[in-house]
Amino acid sequence: MGLSMMALKGVFISGCAKAPQLGFANGLSGNYGLIKNLRYDLDKCCKWECCSFGVLAQKAITPVEDEKPTVREVEASAANDGVHENDPKGFHKDLNLLPKPLTAVDLSSAPSDGSKVRVAYQGAPGAYCEDAALKAYPKCEPVPCEEFEAAFKAVELWLVDKAVLSIENSVGGSIHRNYDLLLRHRLHIVGEVQMRIDHCLLGLPGARKEEIKRVMSHPQALAQCETTLTDLGVVKVGALDTAGAAQLVVTEGARDTGAIASARAADIYGLNVLAERIQDDEENITRFLILARDPIIPGLDRPYKTSIVFSLEQGPGVLFKALAVFALRGINLSKIESRPQQQRPLRVVDDSNEGTAKYFDYLFYIDFEASMAEPRAQSALGNLQEFARFLRVLGCYPMDTAL
Repeated sequence: MGLSMMALKGVFISGCAKAPQLGFANGLSGNYGLIKNLRYDLDKCCKWECCSFGVLAQKAITPVEDEKPTVREVEASAANDGVHENDPKGFHKDLNLLPKPLTAVDLSSAPSDGSKVRVAYQGAPGAYCEDAALKAYPKCEPVPCEEFEAAFKAVELWLVDKAVLSIENSVGGSIHRNYDLLLRHRLHIVGEVQMRIDHCLLGLPGARKEEIKRVMSHPQALAQCETTLTDLGVVKVGALDTAGAAQLVVTEGARDTGAIASARAADIYGLNVLAERIQDDEENITRFLILARDPIIPGLDRPYKTSIVFSLEQGPGVLFKALAVFALRGINLSKIESRPQQQRPLRVVDDSNEGTAKYFDYLFYIDFEASMAEPRAQSALGNLQEFARFLRVLGCYPMDTAL
């Protein structure tokens, strides 16, 4: 007799329509992280343009083929086991051999070490982005990409499973290019990685620090080591990434040329570490985002962070009102970033005194410390939606609290 079981289904929240339609105000009860029988129509998602609803992929067990033993086999089995003739024929006698129903634990028991996961990152092997990918998924297969956008596209085209990209540095500030790409591409933030960055001065085997006349690296790495490089009196040369600079030193083979990169990059390319921790600021931290095609189900089991982007009408106090929806609900904002809208950078506003005024039209990126499974977060976004011209949830994900 064929056996089959329906896989468990789960639905997560990120928001897509008016708050009452989503049940932000009164449509949820009990565990706000789960909504039963939730269905939505893409045609109705007009206000929150990409509000990140998703469905947990279904898992099903392949039906067991009917077992139809011959009469002689059944009779022999019955004779040996002492089974009566009126017992049903063809059923399993050992219940332990039957397939087990899936549980919620099964759906969340995927290896956490990144086994069989392909992760894209920007840079050459040995880049700090690769280190971040290996921190998030220790046994993953890192896939290098020349540019940030190539990593986004690799995920969208199913060439890789995830991408790990830098978003901000405690010394150099935000990576604006990646903020723009977050809006351009339809990927979801599913995690973050924070890493302490220790820059090293690398050179060819046998070279000495005093011989170095040129140093290559990413512009941010060069800026973060300004004091050391000034003391050495070297010429600074920009490169696409730190590991790529180390690779160039090997390719050129010039003893007077060095690179700023990680100690791991020195091992990969066979270079010597001429000086360690040469960054000006000892606490040099970079934050990376983990991106995927599908969002994750927000929970309440650990600290969560939610990232959104929105735009507002021009007027006095509108940004204050936007931030107040979080403050009034006791939600901490950990990050706010503004970027001019690239499609419409200027907005024309009539002014009764001087005719026409032109203003930059901004997008605001905000990270707040709350899970979308919490009613206060849902209420805050429902309130913000009332006066925001555009609102999109970029992701809700566990916070990384370890360096």
